[in-house]
Amino acid sequence: MVIRIAAVGDVHLDEDVVGRFRPALEQLPGSVDALLLAGDLTRHGTEAEARCVAQEFGGLGVPVIAVLGNHDHQCDQVPQVVGTLEEAGITVLEGDGVVLDCPGGRLGVAGVKGFGGGFAGRCASDFGEPEMKAFVRTTTESADRLSEALRSLDCDVLVALTHYAPVPDTLAGEPLEIYPFLGCYQLGQAVDAAPTALALHGHAHHGSERGTTPGGVRVRNVAHPVIKQAYSVFQLGDHLDQSEVSGVAAGGIQQPWS
Repeated sequence: MVIRIAAVGDVHLDEDVVGRFRPALEQLPGSVDALLLAGDLTRHGTEAEARCVAQEFGGLGVPVIAVLGNHDHQCDQVPQVVGTLEEAGITVLEGDGVVLDCPGGRLGVAGVKGFGGGFAGRCASDFGEPEMKAFVRTTTESADRLSEALRSLDCDVLVALTHYAPVPDTLAGEPLEIYPFLGCYQLGQAVDAAPTALALHGHAHHGSERGTTPGGVRVRNVAHPVIKQAYSVFQLGDHLDQSEVSGVAAGGIQQPWS
């Protein structure tokens, strides 16, 4: 059983960027089973920018599954953004999941935007002012929704898709001071609470590509500024703990992970 997924995040599309990804994206049919988008699809979260995303990533001939990012929330037009993307056939997840019947088996993808909060030993706590409690409550509720979605899917290969990072490993390169605004340990706990094969995220433009949850799940930062290509391709093998991954950009192949 082999399932192949392409993934990218933080494409920040507007009228000036439309068309740059499409030539590489048109290579996807027949090469991968699905394309996953890890949030920050737009620059400012407007309906007009969502139409640019729909034009770029719609009608590709492969299923496209996305979560939103913080940029996609900026203009408070989330319902319009989601509606525009879904009209183009893009599935947008937020605390739910989808199972795809692929030639190599059933691929399950659970997704949530996620939120900040920090990581073990250096994280916000649900204590003190109402504003701090609300911040941490948002973090916890988001992670709980991801956990429930992951555990609800009946599939052969399970992938977690978020915008915010579930581990600090993939933030290496970012200033330490902003780690609490780039991800949270609760997302990593959610990933580890299910038989997850791979966790994908974006958001950390100056971060690192590879990480691992405390439970041993491989994590990959697919933010476009990090992978520096139209998308990366992940090949998930017969055994979830022996998955392989390789990056592809317009036909160029990088070496698989060890």
